[in-house]
Amino acid sequence: MSTQAATVDPTYGNWRRPRRPGLGPFGLVGTIGVFGGLVFDLIISLISLPFTLIIVVIQLFLLLPLAVRTQDGRNVYQLIAVRIGWSRRKAKGATAYVAGPLSQRPGGSFRPPGLLSRVKVMEGRDAYDQPFGVLHHRGRNLYTIVLGCEPDGGSLVDPEQIDTWVAGWGHWLARLSNEPNLRGASVVVETAPDTGSRLAAEVLPRISPDAPAAARAVMEEVVERYPTASSEMHTYISLTYGMPPGQKRKSEDIIADLAVRIPGLLTGVVSAGGGPASPLSAERIAEVVRVAYDPAVAGDVLEARAAHGGTGLDWNDAGPAAAVEKTNAYQHDSGVSRTWMLTVAPRGTVRAQVLRGLLADAPGTRRKRVALLYRPIDPATSARIVEADRRAAQFMATSRRGMVQARAAHEVRATEQTAVEEATGAGLVEFSLMVTVTVDSDADLDDANTTVRNLLAGARLLMRPADRMQAAAFSCTLPAGILPWEYTLVPRELKEAL
Repeated sequence: MSTQAATVDPTYGNWRRPRRPGLGPFGLVGTIGVFGGLVFDLIISLISLPFTLIIVVIQLFLLLPLAVRTQDGRNVYQLIAVRIGWSRRKAKGATAYVAGPLSQRPGGSFRPPGLLSRVKVMEGRDAYDQPFGVLHHRGRNLYTIVLGCEPDGGSLVDPEQIDTWVAGWGHWLARLSNEPNLRGASVVVETAPDTGSRLAAEVLPRISPDAPAAARAVMEEVVERYPTASSEMHTYISLTYGMPPGQKRKSEDIIADLAVRIPGLLTGVVSAGGGPASPLSAERIAEVVRVAYDPAVAGDVLEARAAHGGTGLDWNDAGPAAAVEKTNAYQHDSGVSRTWMLTVAPRGTVRAQVLRGLLADAPGTRRKRVALLYRPIDPATSARIVEADRRAAQFMATSRRGMVQARAAHEVRATEQTAVEEATGAGLVEFSLMVTVTVDSDADLDDANTTVRNLLAGARLLMRPADRMQAAAFSCTLPAGILPWEYTLVPRELKEAL
């Protein structure tokens, strides 16, 4: 009797939401306000008891909104701030954008709007003499390079190979924590129905004029019908670097510094299953942004690249002719988009194929982009965060009488595992996920919303629409290096304290 060992399908997980410092639902600011208010009330009570009651009512009115939170951790003040910001932008007319000859811009250019309006694009050459584009975010003095790759598919691949790829990706992320001056990274997976331009450019010129009529008819029918059942997928990795405070460097020196780093970054992407990888030129970046704003020109862009080797598109012409931001959608040229933001990551462990449905082409949509945003944390800060989370989890597990709750016990095990992995060289990164779906008109948004909800259920994700900030969220899912935490009016440290 022979036995065959069952193949073990690896599982992944152990991510945790950053613990908010403070007492219960209050953040650090709220906790300081509570204890400070108690001390102040005791002092005032020695003078006048009625006046103390009035002060207590005012304190409750100010502090209770800090304790009421949504599922993703936002308090009432943060919700009000979003609505006030939307009302101010709408009153100023900042939710509408017009470019080209009819706009007030000199030269009639079509520069991308919003967070991309102040971006300047430069170009350099890496160690392999490949051109690569550099996006300079002048408002924040950030520099972004974009890598393009074609990941190997997961079909007919052994679980051991998938586990090796995941380990390679983990090592690559850990390397980002040690990358000098790196502010963040994003991985954008874009899918769209196949236009058929590439297939036609490859097949039709190769048909012999002397071929039988039946053979020619078969090949032409294949070229015509095959794209209706297929899709195209592109993967981009954006890396955004910042300059140390007070340090001024020439653009040529920064481009030369980034050129040295590109070969090592590409090697890590390939070892993680990224397939053939190369940096994107300035023209290629402009093409990606142009197609995102106007999906109807996707076929024209592919045809121009196939016929002439490029489009000659410049960054100043990569934006839309007109765009209007609505409460729950973003209308731009030939498309209407809606973006969702991650609320809760999957609890527990997941399989390697958990995001396959979300990353695949969605029927009924013009384009879909899934963006994973990473904020690497330096090793010194990582060790401090890990130890603080470990102590907090142990305190919460031992502070209750009787049996320890299952969730508290799981929290202890998760923090212990994180501490061991960090001590052995693993990196610590904060991550989020955003999804943008583009359709033809507003009437198709409801169907797209249902499609996304079904995909999120299969991926075990909870997401919410980026209402009243759709334009900014749309820019964050483009491979242009927009990092949300770098563009907030309130400093990130203060937001975490809230």
